[in-house]
Amino acid sequence: MSSANIEQDAAARLAERLLGMRANREVIPEDPHHSVRWHEHDYPSPIARWNYHPEYEIHLMRKGSGKFIVGDHIGTFEAGQVVLVGSGLPHDWVSDLEPGEVLHNRDAVIQFDRRWVDQTAALVPEMSEVRDLLDQASRGIEFFGASAHAAAFSIEAMGGSTGVVRLNHLMGLFATLSRAPGNERKYLTEDWFRPQLDGQAEAVVDIVLEYVFSNHAGSVSMAEAASMVGMTEPTFSKYFKRATGQNFSDLVRKLRLAHARRLLERTDKAVSDICYEVGFTNLSNFNRRFLADNGESPRQFRRRVQG
Repeated sequence: MSSANIEQDAAARLAERLLGMRANREVIPEDPHHSVRWHEHDYPSPIARWNYHPEYEIHLMRKGSGKFIVGDHIGTFEAGQVVLVGSGLPHDWVSDLEPGEVLHNRDAVIQFDRRWVDQTAALVPEMSEVRDLLDQASRGIEFFGASAHAAAFSIEAMGGSTGVVRLNHLMGLFATLSRAPGNERKYLTEDWFRPQLDGQAEAVVDIVLEYVFSNHAGSVSMAEAASMVGMTEPTFSKYFKRATGQNFSDLVRKLRLAHARRLLERTDKAVSDICYEVGFTNLSNFNRRFLADNGESPRQFRRRVQG
């Protein structure tokens, strides 16, 4: 099969996915036996996609590595990552997989309604600090260090317990996240971020993210992305910006720089090699973009994170 036929076949499969996917937000079922919902799922999975919901979510990544997007923030993740996602904030985690690979129980997730926290705080004043935490969660918060380790322990303990014991682990989790020091938390999304998700937006963005995340180190074009979802470039550009809060080119740039940060932190590869490996074609442009996004050059970043 020619390369042109392969591309056409891939585009056709993606179009079928687009037409068959639900456009509504994810619906979180209630757990009648517990105050909050705890669940785990594999990857790939029908629910592991670009989605949003009114419930708050505490997300533990158990296995693998890859890329993630929360609001307009794009970064890389590894096992042990803990993120608090605010109400209505779109998010997605995409693992780096070998062909046919499945990560069983990749995610452990806790989801809960803000009303439950507010109603509990009205009776239990000690819960007020949890309300403060949820106010900050509108931007999404990633936790690090001892706070992330303690949170992961509480999340796992909840999955294996019931009743008052489970509730005790939940309170411990809330305490850990609420009291995490500033150097162990990072706010992810800009204050102004307010996506406009409508109709087929979830399906469109999900397909485009899969394309970008899989090909970001190579050739990525708006023309091809627009073709995949059956839009002209001008229509796609406006639609994507409205649905994600950022331009398509900004998403690609952020993803490449996030990948570069991981390579700078975890390898001894030359900066010039990393520049080309993550998809930039010009070293001076890479250095300039990295400095603008991170406030320091790639070499300064490496020296700082490697100690």
